[in-house]
Formats: sequence, structure tokens, C-alpha cells
Amino acid sequence: MTKQEKVQFVIDTLQEKYPEIPIPLDHKDPYTLLIAVLLSAQCTDVRVNQITPLLFAKADNPFNMVKMSIEEIKEIIRPCGLSPMKSKGIYGLSKILIEKYDGEVPQSFEGLEELPAVGHKTASVVMSQAFGVPAFPVDTHILRLMYRWNLSNGKSVAQTEKDAKRLFPRELWNDLHLQIIWYGREYSPARGWNLDNDIITKTIGRKTVLNEYYKTKKTP
Repeated sequence: MTKQEKVQFVIDTLQEKYPEIPIPLDHKDPYTLLIAVLLSAQCTDVRVNQITPLLFAKADNPFNMVKMSIEEIKEIIRPCGLSPMKSKGIYGLSKILIEKYDGEVPQSFEGLEELPAVGHKTASVVMSQAFGVPAFPVDTHILRLMYRWNLSNGKSVAQTEKDAKRLFPRELWNDLHLQIIWYGREYSPARGWNLDNDIITKTIGRKTVLNEYYKTKKTP
């Protein structure tokens, strides 16, 4: 298969498996999505979805959020990990949204990435899922799968994002990054991986990855 045929095979397989694509983080608007994505750093989406209802019951907008103290926010979000940094970020960005954007979430990468605790990946998720702007946020699943599929060298998130954007059509980015995440969770996880279920890697996988897999399978 040529590189282009491999890319098309990935697109077709993901489209077949995920014609409807669920959004992993529960939210109702750009602000609640921004907070949920910020909380998801080094934390599972399942855990975030358990914690955000408790936080949003008290404050689901920046105006109410700044009425709480950083300490109060920290107590609620503690189960998500990194709570000292995340609570300061949530309070700080809410304050900036009020002062600079009338409480609205900015609809630009620059505006988002200037906010405390908001990196490029968080900004990309918000731009794609809240505002429909083509973006390709790379998480651990996408990093792993792009390497396994020999579509990127897996050296860095930035390189993987660049490769994904170069290989996949721009109009599919927003769907694809979610489809790859779901596929990674279901069929191509980091642990407990069964290649027989993973049709994409089995068909187009990097040779060294496949050889390593078969080698470890043979080892008792």
C-alpha cells in the first residue's frame, strides 16, 4: 500500500466503526468545555465527567467561578489530580475572561493559549469541538496510534500533529482526532493490546511494532 492508500484505509475504517462520534467530555457550552479539557490533563475523561457536575453546580460560568476561592475550587477538583495548578488556572482564566472578553471564551488559538493553564492541545480541543474550527489535538492515544500505523515517528506531540495535519484532509480533522481516540481505547490500547482486534495496525502497522508484538506473544 502507498502512504496515501494507508491514510485512506484509516479514514474508511474509522468512518465505518464510528459513523456517529460521541464527545468524550460532558459540557454544555465553550466555557464548560474549556474547564473540562483543562481538568482532563493527566486524568481520565470518566473521572472528569464525575467531577464537573459538582463544580458546575456551584459555578458553570466565569462570573460565578470567581466568587469561589481557589481553595474551594481545589477541594472540588482534587480527585482529578494536579489540583493546586488546575484550581489557580480555572480561577485565573475565569477572571481574564470577565475582564478581557465580557465572560465569553475567545474564538482564537492565540486568545485561548494566552489563558492560564491552557496549552495548545486544550486550545485545539476547544476550537474544534466548541467552535468547529479544524484542529488536530494530539493526546496519548493519537501519539501511540500514529506511531503504530507508521504515519509519524512518535518523537513528539508537535511532530505528530504536524504529520496528521499533512496526511489527513483538513475537513476531516475534527472527526478524525476523536475517532482515533475512540479506536485507540477500544482496539489499540497501550496495555492489554490484542492485535487480532486491531484491524488497522494489523493491516498497515509499522514492522518493528508488529515484530515486537509477535515476539512478546511468543515469550511465555
